[in-house]
Amino acid sequence: MRKLFITLLIGFAFFASSWQLAAQDPIFTQFYANPIYMNPAFAGTNVCPRLVMNYRNQWPSITGAYITYNASYDQYFEAIRGGIGVLAMSDQAGEGVLTHNSIGMMYAYRLGLDQRDRYNINFALQGSYYAKSIDWGKLTFGDQIDSRDGFVYTTSNIPGNEHVSYIDFSAGALYYAPRFYFGVGINHLTEPSNSFYDSDASVHYRKITVQTGYEIPLGKSKGVYQTSYPSLFPSLIYQQQQQFHQLNYGLYFNKTPMVVGLWYRHFLSSPVGGYADAIAILAGFEYDKIKIGYSYDITVSELENVSGGAHEISFTLKFNCPEKGPKYRPIKCPVF
Repeated sequence: MRKLFITLLIGFAFFASSWQLAAQDPIFTQFYANPIYMNPAFAGTNVCPRLVMNYRNQWPSITGAYITYNASYDQYFEAIRGGIGVLAMSDQAGEGVLTHNSIGMMYAYRLGLDQRDRYNINFALQGSYYAKSIDWGKLTFGDQIDSRDGFVYTTSNIPGNEHVSYIDFSAGALYYAPRFYFGVGINHLTEPSNSFYDSDASVHYRKITVQTGYEIPLGKSKGVYQTSYPSLFPSLIYQQQQQFHQLNYGLYFNKTPMVVGLWYRHFLSSPVGGYADAIAILAGFEYDKIKIGYSYDITVSELENVSGGAHEISFTLKFNCPEKGPKYRPIKCPVF
């Protein structure tokens, strides 16, 4: 009975999400190891080419709950005075019952505010293609159940389409100084329809992400701060999508080549009210042009005894700049 109940619960959750489509985007704990996903205005802020890959397994104790793959590439081009980025993602729920795939391309124009390249603003636009699919054969419904023999009947529920695709647009802005940054990203500007049912007006709801942080150096030599000295980086990220309002507080400690961090995630409001969601711990290692990070979300909500938290791994590879020209200062922000 317990297995039957869990099967029904998961099936209902995925069916409800596909029917009503209160679409919520995947959440990454290592926000800054996936920067152009968070805000397209981060494209090109590393100046030199950057390749990023991410893997997230959310709620591993619930088989196949949410698994997300992400890959991106971005770099700055002096000829167009801005950064170009490409972002691809695949999100799978319920062992492939519901799958989201997307690919997008963005351009972030860089506006320098002073001649010393200390203060800059990026303005970005992004276009994306989304493809979503559902395997109706893997879902179960209440009218299929016999009280004695279990799932033996054919459902009377009429499935919708198996595939849906649509074009999406996003935008962002980012201000950054030598040790401070503040940005706003807006995804799904037009709230495109993503329903499996032709008569349903469900949409991919607009998402707003606000991020800010400040580096606090912990050492200096002859009055000049050095990058080899340790530093603290308090950060704050606010996200809103439909009825969900989420606030993330984070603090990084950086001592080259290691980074450790601690995040607290809290839902200010949701369809079930506000609640504490997770505490995340992370560790990262950076050597030359390679960065590797791992984080684990400790669930503190009512799911803590059944979810298994969330595991996330990131890999970043930087390349040498291929172009000669002005050498701009990369943004100073967390790297995981």
